[in-house]
Amino acid sequence: MMTIPDIQLETPRLILRPPRLEDFDAWAEFMADAEHVRYVGGAQSRPLAWRAMMSVIGSWAVQGFAFFSVIEKSSGRWIGRLGPWCPEGWPGTEVGWGIVASENGKGYASEGSAAAMEWAFEHLGWREIIHTIDVENLGSKAVAAKLGSRYLRQGRFLPEPHNEKEVEVWGQTVEQWRARRKVGASV
Repeated sequence: MMTIPDIQLETPRLILRPPRLEDFDAWAEFMADAEHVRYVGGAQSRPLAWRAMMSVIGSWAVQGFAFFSVIEKSSGRWIGRLGPWCPEGWPGTEVGWGIVASENGKGYASEGSAAAMEWAFEHLGWREIIHTIDVENLGSKAVAAKLGSRYLRQGRFLPEPHNEKEVEVWGQTVEQWRARRKVGASV
């Protein structure tokens, strides 16, 4: 039996860890918010949210990485998912994010994603990290810029059912990340 790595990252306000079954209700509620998740594949029913979460857990077991569950330290609540993601047909090694609507604007996406990027560069040996962002998603473009990423190119998702959707690909190399960290840039 494959096991999920015992990984936990901490930031000043967050705990990042692989998803657990106890996260499912909050995950499903997040994915049911049609307006809020319109840029990350759209709303999902509970059964589809279950499949998506199990896909992430399976990626942890097989690949040793996937989205982390984002836990707010002060409350212990599940408030989103973010981290490394690279399924078959993806346009690159991505760190993506999704935080529940009630917690938007607090800097959680950039705080958690910075920790996930550092982990991906350090522990996965990734040489580049991208962020695939819907053309209209100004909030995610701001997060990407805050992380030090820049617009690289237009792209498309290869796997169905999102293969017709055009996205902007933002990103940076490990060298760019390290140089920015060396000069003390904060997120």
